[in-house]
Amino acid sequence: MITFLLVFSGLIVCIVYLIGIYNEYYWKRRNVAFYKKHKVTSVLWDFVFKKKAVYLNLWEVYKEYRKEPAVGIGTFITPSLYVIDPTNVQHVLSTDFSSFNHRGLDVHKDDLLADNILFMNGNRWKLTRQHMTPLFTSTKLKSMYYIIDKSALDFVQHLNENKQLLKGDTFNTLMSFCSAAIGGAVFGISTGSIFDSPFLDMARNAFKATFSSNLSFAVLTLSGNLSNWLGLKFFTQHEKFFIGAIKQILRAREKENVKRHDFADLCVAIQKAGKMVDKETGLEMTPTDELLAAQAFFFFAAGVEPTATALFGTLYELGKDPEYLEKVHKEIDEAFEKNDKMNFDIIMGMKHLDMAFSEAMRLHPPIGFLTRQCIRDSVLPVGNIKVDKGSKIFTPIYEIHHDPKYYPEPEKFIPERFAPENKHKIADITYMPFGKGNRICVGLRYASLQSKAGLVHLLRNFTVRSIIHEGGPKYKAQAVQVRPYNVDVEFIPRNVA
Repeated sequence: MITFLLVFSGLIVCIVYLIGIYNEYYWKRRNVAFYKKHKVTSVLWDFVFKKKAVYLNLWEVYKEYRKEPAVGIGTFITPSLYVIDPTNVQHVLSTDFSSFNHRGLDVHKDDLLADNILFMNGNRWKLTRQHMTPLFTSTKLKSMYYIIDKSALDFVQHLNENKQLLKGDTFNTLMSFCSAAIGGAVFGISTGSIFDSPFLDMARNAFKATFSSNLSFAVLTLSGNLSNWLGLKFFTQHEKFFIGAIKQILRAREKENVKRHDFADLCVAIQKAGKMVDKETGLEMTPTDELLAAQAFFFFAAGVEPTATALFGTLYELGKDPEYLEKVHKEIDEAFEKNDKMNFDIIMGMKHLDMAFSEAMRLHPPIGFLTRQCIRDSVLPVGNIKVDKGSKIFTPIYEIHHDPKYYPEPEKFIPERFAPENKHKIADITYMPFGKGNRICVGLRYASLQSKAGLVHLLRNFTVRSIIHEGGPKYKAQAVQVRPYNVDVEFIPRNVA
């Protein structure tokens, strides 16, 4: 038995060694630099076993190979390329989108809640996204703003009634606001307390970083085929609750005569229209409750933690910069003096708030990088790099946002970078907190509106102080999310009329 184990172990080591040699040779013969650390698992090894966030591992590669247009990295036996030059990033995400429209992640077909526009690919993704996009038009957002505004007002009241929440654990507190706002505005869900919602618990757990979830994500990233062979599923524990809840919401909405212009209304309309049909390809999809619940799951999960991250990052940076915080306070106070209540146009028209929010999103983008898969041969323009069908692509977000070439003094909070007179200096592809190209976050307008509404009411009633604990800020080993920990924000009541 011992002999067998030794032989087997030796065989595995030899296979891994040969795969690593192949990965290096694959890119060498294409005149592309290769990242030699962990030639088979690359940045995912330290992610799983050293608890270092993937984007921070990519950041190390980025700094080492900054002058290269792209770098080959090891991800099992799939040729993988980390694209560095912005022109090449633009090529992958936008210019040659038809060759790179695959997300690069193939989830298990029986993972029902993963059958959403985040993970979908090809014509199924295109058709489903087309039917979801109308939910987030400016007209729709204006019609649902009153619900977001009420959630923000209720949140302020809740903070005033629970003073212990002002002193710390602010990120989790902000998640409760985001859960209430998206629950009410997008799904028509109302609970007795914003802190007593099973939907909030679900959102917290959906993308929670654990060794098991990180290992599963690493396997999925290394090889979708291996992930499916192992039967890895990510959201099955939420299926019974969430699909059941969406079914109840849709059935109740079908009986109502009042239109709320939210996700439930959209779903009912889609189902009444029958099959979803792509006129170009003839693809037909039946809008089942399960399919629509999967889209709802994505909107909800994406609308809670990432939006809370945007809120937390903005408050954290303002709490370190009293001078700019005062400008934002003044702008908000003047808006309240001139208007009886806030609306979509007032919120989105606040210049200093927008500058602070944009700069905070540069420093702390909700996601650190993007993945794509090449579905037909292409050539990256800078370096004339041939990319074969099936190759996996990683593109930077956090790294570009923190590159001094594009943002002088990149670690400093400088909202003036995003002043109206300076925005033209920022290349479109060097700022992408919500992604870029045709697969840009479908709910980015909603996320911005919800964040700014929350900020306006919070900063109307409170000032903030940033708390940096010993050794902070640090970053947890999360799959794609970016959020500093070992830091916090304290709310201090203001005396306003």
